[in-house]
Amino acid sequence: MNQDELLRLLEEVKNGRLETDEAMRMLKEFTIKDIGFAQLDTHRALRTGYPEVIFGQGKTPGQVREIIRYMDTLNHNILATRVTEEMFRAVQEICPAAVYHPAARAITVRKTEMKSPDTFIAVIAAGTSDLPVVEEAAVTAEIFGNRVERIIDVGVAGIHRLYDKIALIREARVSIVVAGMEGALPSIVGGLVDKPVIAVPTSVGYGANFGGLSALLGMLTSCASGVCVVNIDNGFGAGFLASMINKL
Repeated sequence: MNQDELLRLLEEVKNGRLETDEAMRMLKEFTIKDIGFAQLDTHRALRTGYPEVIFGQGKTPGQVREIIRYMDTLNHNILATRVTEEMFRAVQEICPAAVYHPAARAITVRKTEMKSPDTFIAVIAAGTSDLPVVEEAAVTAEIFGNRVERIIDVGVAGIHRLYDKIALIREARVSIVVAGMEGALPSIVGGLVDKPVIAVPTSVGYGANFGGLSALLGMLTSCASGVCVVNIDNGFGAGFLASMINKL
């Protein structure tokens, strides 16, 4: 239940169009829905403006299916991250409207059009190998009502490719910059734009990359102002934060 739905419920009770017993029944699951193996935070959309997101990793296909079965009864968009095709097939059995995004490893169900600002989010990838994280960030931002412009393969090894897209990047309200290896690209972008930059280190790289640790440390020690950093491969966190910034 979101803020608009709660207000509508209270208005209907106030105007006598809804019995208090029925309103009480609707409010019983206002904050938590216990489905045995999970307790769904049904109050989150009202509290934070965004519904709960399903983290698929470690769950079984049946668990993901049952969570989405309940969430599908609510009037908000659904996002599940770090899911497999097997999980998607299980979800499809009970939710034909579900869409699988293989590159992002995500499932979305679009139930309502969220308010979309005129501004947009730029999602910038240093290399094509970073695309899984790029797509997780982009799909997250899109399902929450944002326009996203993807700018792919513009890393520092051929920096002229970035300059070819810099006019578009400067128009964005916020940029997500995804990079592996040494993680230098966010510092470059941060020095060229006057908007926030969200840096996402990826685990892409050779041995001394240490599974993304070198990129993470490089981004954390960036000399460019206005750059913040999320965890290694955390495209979801970047997309969510960018959505919040874009809608301020």
